[in-house]
Amino acid sequence: MAYSPENPLIVQSDRTALLEVDNPRYEECRDQLAGFCELIKSPEHIHTYRLTPLSLWNARAAGLSAEDMVGILTEYSKYDVPGNILHDIRDYVGRYGRLKLFMQDGSLYLRADDNLLMTEIKHNKTVQKYLLNSIDARTVEITLLERGRVKQALLKLNFPVEDLAGYTQGDAMEIRLREVALSGKPFLPRPYQEDAANAFWQAGAATGGSGVLVLPCGAGKTIIGIQGMVKAQMQTLIIVTGITAAHQWRDEILDKTTLTVDMIGEYSGDRKEIRPVTIATYQVLTARRDPNKPRKGKKGAVTEIAEPEDLVGAEDTNAWEEAAALGKDSKQQSEGYLNLDLFNRQNWGLIIYDEVHLLPAPVFRITAEIQARRRLGLTATLVREDGREDDVFSLIGPKKADVPWKVLEKQGWIATAICTEIRIPLADDNRLEYAVADPREKFRLSSCNPRKEDVIAALFERHRDDNVLVIGQYLDQLESITKHFEAPVITGKTPQRERERIYDLFRRGIIKRLIVSKVANFSIDLPDANVAIQVSGTFGSRQEEAQRLGRILRPKSDGSIAHFYALVTKETRDQEFATHRQLFLTEQGYRYEIIDADKLFEQVAAST
Repeated sequence: MAYSPENPLIVQSDRTALLEVDNPRYEECRDQLAGFCELIKSPEHIHTYRLTPLSLWNARAAGLSAEDMVGILTEYSKYDVPGNILHDIRDYVGRYGRLKLFMQDGSLYLRADDNLLMTEIKHNKTVQKYLLNSIDARTVEITLLERGRVKQALLKLNFPVEDLAGYTQGDAMEIRLREVALSGKPFLPRPYQEDAANAFWQAGAATGGSGVLVLPCGAGKTIIGIQGMVKAQMQTLIIVTGITAAHQWRDEILDKTTLTVDMIGEYSGDRKEIRPVTIATYQVLTARRDPNKPRKGKKGAVTEIAEPEDLVGAEDTNAWEEAAALGKDSKQQSEGYLNLDLFNRQNWGLIIYDEVHLLPAPVFRITAEIQARRRLGLTATLVREDGREDDVFSLIGPKKADVPWKVLEKQGWIATAICTEIRIPLADDNRLEYAVADPREKFRLSSCNPRKEDVIAALFERHRDDNVLVIGQYLDQLESITKHFEAPVITGKTPQRERERIYDLFRRGIIKRLIVSKVANFSIDLPDANVAIQVSGTFGSRQEEAQRLGRILRPKSDGSIAHFYALVTKETRDQEFATHRQLFLTEQGYRYEIIDADKLFEQVAAST
């Protein structure tokens, strides 16, 4: 169907598109737009999308052509699509691959598709320092180690490079999938997992072997990573967010492949094992020696960057921002890091970056230097709060697959979820303190509104037979909730052994309520959790919203529905930032209800 007044979309010349939520074709249009547009705003009736160069290039890398994108806009638009939009799409998509990197006789070359483009590149000061000898009018030699930085620089000039230089063969490792897992259950990867792994590998071609796969929490990204290892048949370095995630990767690999315990090493603060498959944490890779402290053996000289789970109460500061601030250039960033040489200490054939949207700056730096290694990024959302999505594109690779959450929900691979925001007034005795506070303190005061505990009590009553996670940002708030409800709490300060003991009790149903800090944002497998209550978050973090919703999306054995509640203090900074976090829910197709706390109390009272 061509454009029609009955359609839901208005495409505007400023590269935005307005989508009517109440139109019968809303859902199908939303799912199509998600492939090449970014969601900017999502109030009740009109959602705003934007076309960006990066969104178009990711779509092209995932297989969409310019004409596919033009066709989608034309199919759903009320009016003629502005001519400049059609031109921009074709122009930006057409830039993908006009510059190509390739290897020949051990040297690295950059080739343009015409002489004038190469002339422009040679005269750009940010690129000149990476160029060596001119081979002809369209080809120039590049320093081998600058392969990643060339791609970064050219992307900022709006010329994404198609990297056809291939990869070094890492040391061989035999690994096969089991048909029956060690747990005794039959094992067969799901169709979308097979498709995602194939999209990454591309039958071993030079166009494959580097890229990002975007799938929901609970969709089995670990299984896709394992499939990547099976396709590579090479020694693999896996980088994860923490020790709990490292142990889960190890257990899944042992359960579902032919690898044995002695072939898998843990490289963390506690252990420094290098094996054919080595699982390292972002924390240990960003560990630094404190130059102001004398050496005291191995431990006394080291200051480690905290993981996100260790920063509860740190408001919007996080480990990745801290790491980014540590050095302004490559030399500064390399000084003092104790373990970044792990990337080159073994002849890895594949490097897997779990939760790639959290990649810290020092790991970006070293990744720029190891472009000859195959790289797989796994994430539930490519949103980065520091705006470095273009570096993920350049250094890890373009998005090769993006499986919509609602699609997997409809197919039964992840749980159906209902999202509800509950708005709560600020207590009278806190209003004056809030009124005179600075913006940062306003956010903390509204996030820690004591009246949220009354709402938690009501939700506990509504879900007394369910497995409930209460997730928050501030330690003092979580400790108060723990005392009030006599429920166990896990924070970044909880020893690893105690964390695993409490998680085990929750998985076995011995405890039904668990209070958790940011430790629950990443790679925690709690398959029976079916209710999450978010009491506070990291300002307007969409990536955090994705992770927290993901905690309850493992499919339930009884087919029950999952519930995600966000407790928000009305008419405060808490509500302002909650609106931004909801963008993630909307772009994944979730509709959420907004109710006042008084209505919840009435509903719970009526049901008891």
